Amino acid sequence: RKWDMLCGRGTFTLPLALSLLSIPGSSSFAPLGSFVLRRRQLGAVVFASTLAVRGGGASAMSMSAGEVAPGGRFIRLESFCKRQWDADYKGLVLSGKTQEEVEAIVNKLYWETPDLKDGYAPFCKHLFVPNFLEGARADSVPITSANSHLLKSAYQARKPEELPVLGRWFPRGTVEAPLATHLDLILYSRAQIIKETEAMGGDVERAKDSAPWGLISIKAQTIDSEILMNPITMMRNALGKEEGGSGVPVDREAYAKSVAFWNANAVLADD
Repeated sequence: RKWDMLCGRGTFTLPLALSLLSIPGSSSFAPLGSFVLRRRQLGAVVFASTLAVRGGGASAMSMSAGEVAPGGRFIRLESFCKRQWDADYKGLVLSGKTQEEVEAIVNKLYWETPDLKDGYAPFCKHLFVPNFLEGARADSVPITSANSHLLKSAYQARKPEELPVLGRWFPRGTVEAPLATHLDLILYSRAQIIKETEAMGGDVERAKDSAPWGLISIKAQTIDSEILMNPITMMRNALGKEEGGSGVPVDREAYAKSVAFWNANAVLADD
């Protein structure tokens, strides 16, 4: 009944929602997980949030859609993602749409289906959407006995401030990848973006923004679920923010799964 009251009637606020859903005799709140409440009268999303219970109270894991007007700018295109407009980017190179167009499309798609999937850490989320980039092909292709001799490798850094790490790829044009059916939009929370920018000596003021999530990478693929990040990226993350990582320790089980996939596949990139 309380839930129906929240979902089906008029305007409501976060304090009202929490007061109705609180546990009697306790200052804690019931773990709600991720949820989206819709005003049936308007047919629009009016509130989305994530709550996590830690000990005796509620802890906000990230900024929420409740802080952004429905249809507003929930996701900002970050400088880390803007590298994908560079012709020599080792991965999906974006063309045909401007950065402003991509940001607008991403926000539109989010509000149509506000369904963020958990990433490798609480500050990381995925938004899987149908491919809207004409001609985009999957980021990776299987390694076979017929194409393994085409693989190239080198020590590379994504930014000048980072430590170079070993990578390998197929030069674009030597093998053909299938056309992508979906895009994996990888998001970081605003707080995490600011932390990493500060640790790398970047412009913290520029990292700040009213959009609670930042788009840091776009991956083209043929499935609507996550493809594990490369093992060397996991290792870089474990090195810490000062070396260009996120500071998240290596998860051995996830690392083993990543090794199994990337032993058999490689990305396409300009040579």
